[in-house]
Amino acid sequence: MSVLEIKNLQVSVVTDAGNKEILRGVDLTIRSGETHAIMGPNGSGKSTLAYSIAGHPKYLITGGSVTLDGAGVLEMTVDERAKAGLFLAMQYPVEVPGVSVSNFLRTAVTAIRGEAPKVRTWVGEVKAAMASLNIDTAFSERNVNEGFSGGEKKRHEILQMELLKPKIAILDETDSGLDVDALRIVSEGVNRVKANSELGVMLITHYTRILRYIKPDFVHVFANGKIVEEGGPELADKLEEKGYAEYITA
Repeated sequence: MSVLEIKNLQVSVVTDAGNKEILRGVDLTIRSGETHAIMGPNGSGKSTLAYSIAGHPKYLITGGSVTLDGAGVLEMTVDERAKAGLFLAMQYPVEVPGVSVSNFLRTAVTAIRGEAPKVRTWVGEVKAAMASLNIDTAFSERNVNEGFSGGEKKRHEILQMELLKPKIAILDETDSGLDVDALRIVSEGVNRVKANSELGVMLITHYTRILRYIKPDFVHVFANGKIVEEGGPELADKLEEKGYAEYITA
């Protein structure tokens, strides 16, 4: 059983005009096997929460703590956070020219596992994961995300997650830019990894459509840099019907 615990997290971003406060005291606990949907309007701080946990240098932690299984995440380097079991699927996956998908995946898995996977078993593992995500094996020799469509980039991130086997996955608007078929495939991938590993999931989204495929155990409404309401799946239905207006004006 793994636990990601966020206590009174406060985060600012450095601007030319000085530090701008984004997160104003976030408390959240995610355990193995749980799916937490983080929902809220644009600019509410959802992505800031994700990138702050992952260690993006743009964000300045001004208060609070983040622990994974009792270990202080904020004191770790970015690679140490990944090795500890944190995974971030980005809203806009970046291109990595000159690095093939196959080399990227094997290097990442080697770093996480502490040793290089045996070639014979590794090839089978990758092919099986790619097939389940409808990824052509020819993608292995292409540069990471270079020339990929939006759906291909998101499927590649779920492929990474399936092979790296993290404890906690933070999915930042994974549904963004996906058509219906790609959304289903990506969602099935998340559900498969979760079922096989008791993965804990933080799913950041504006919309409820992905929640039809990935069923949340808990829904948290994010507004003005903090969680302003919490509930079960029924809360997502309320947001679908009424939107975020009442939280923005609160």
